[in-house]
Parts: sequence; C-alpha cells; structure tokens
Amino acid sequence: MKVKFNRNSELTHFIKENQDKFEAKLLSEAVNVAGKINDILNTGNIDLLKNAQNLVIYVVEEKEQELIDFASFEGVAWAQHALTLSFKLEWVQAIRRTLWHFLHKYEKFNSKNFTRDDFFDLEKKVNDSIDSFINNFFLSYSEYKDELLNSQRKLVEHLSVPIIPVSPTVAVLPLIGNIDDYRMQTIEEKVLMDISRLKLETLIMDLSGLTEMDEDVIVQFENILSGVTMMGCKAVITGLRAELVRNMIRLGVTFNNQAETHGTLQQTLKKYLVV
Repeated sequence: MKVKFNRNSELTHFIKENQDKFEAKLLSEAVNVAGKINDILNTGNIDLLKNAQNLVIYVVEEKEQELIDFASFEGVAWAQHALTLSFKLEWVQAIRRTLWHFLHKYEKFNSKNFTRDDFFDLEKKVNDSIDSFINNFFLSYSEYKDELLNSQRKLVEHLSVPIIPVSPTVAVLPLIGNIDDYRMQTIEEKVLMDISRLKLETLIMDLSGLTEMDEDVIVQFENILSGVTMMGCKAVITGLRAELVRNMIRLGVTFNNQAETHGTLQQTLKKYLVV
C-alpha cells in the first residue's frame, strides 16, 4: 500500500494526508457497517467517516476531555435515534485496527526515532483512549435510555391516574388494579396538581376497582386525603370494598375527618350533579 508521508509531520498530519486511504481501510475493516453509513447519516445525521477522523485525532493528540465529551455526545445521539449498538461497537473496533495499521506505517518511516519503549507507550495511550471512548459512549447511551424509560414510565403512570371532570368543579378519579408505594406517589402528585389546574371543589375517588392496597399504602392514602383538604377541595370516597374496610379497621384508620363516603359512584354522582 503506497502511503504519502512528510517526514517532519506529526501523526495527525500523517493520517490527514492519507485520509482517503484511511477511510478505504476503515470501510474494509467494518464490513457490516460500511453498507449502513448512508442509512445512519439519513436517520440520525451522523457522519461516521467524519466522526471516525475526529476520534482518531482526539486519540493521537491525547485530548482526553474532548474525547470524553465526544463520546457522551455520540452516546446520546445513538440513543435518541435507536441506532444499533452492535454497529457502533464494530465501527469503533474497526477504527482501532485501522489506526494501528497506519501507526505501523508511520513507525516504518520513523524507525530511527521510534524506539521499542515509544511503541509500548503509544500502544497503552491509544488503546486506553479508545477504551475510554467506548466506556463513556455506553455510559452516556445507557443514562439517556434510563432517563427515557423513567419518563415513559412516569407518563404511563400518570395516564393510569385519569382524573375525569364531570362538571366545572367536580371530577372523578377511578382507581383500578393494585396500588403500590410508587403508584401512590404518582397518584398524590397528579391529584394535587389537577385540583389546582382544574380548580376543583369536589374530587370523587372511586375505589371499587381496587384489587389490593397494602397497609403502608392505606396510610399514604390518608395523607393524600389530607392534602386534598388542604387544597380547599372536598374529597368523596365511593366503592369501599369489605376487605379494604376490614384492613382499615384493623389499622385504626378512618377517613371520616378527611372525606365523605358513599356506597357507589352512581349515588355520589346523583348527589353532586343535581341541577
């Protein structure tokens, strides 16, 4: 392979002067990614060849902070567009092999000045830098995905707490299924925010669809009722099931001071929606 080289140039210049050959070698090393370059560019506006050159420069010039920042940026970009991680790993490993191929060429031209110690020192710096890029890329990718999953989970939880206005000042909150500690926190946040947002005077909470409520959750629910009252809204509870009432009696919990209770939602709506 014929490679141009200016004896007085640095490694960065050497690689830049041979950019076309560097890219050709890189594409031959990353067989699976080579056919996806345009797809990745169109999907995420990510120029793999340009980014490969940036990574190589950061590695060769030992720009540690720039490399970490670049890895973090790349991790978020790949996570945002749900690009295949196996492609990224193959691409970075291909960059590593291609870089070493050109460093070998460089060493040949500098055999008089390039000692064995120089080589091993360079080997450690290069591989440590590329490993650092991979680690920071995957860390950034994972953190973004975790934040996305948490926000999606929170959205789903909020959607599972439907506060339904039935008049300008009255709304119904039907609670269905099992309520754990996490969901109870979501209910509290949604209830207090929507009372303020909708300017509610009465919130009817229908518990007929609950399958289970732990002891700790019952106590938390009592705190929510206190919060509703503090917001200047009247809490009304309907559909208390016998099992839940027994647990409340055993715990010494009563909602009498915080809420009005009715047997069914239909009865309650008749009372509060009377014209």
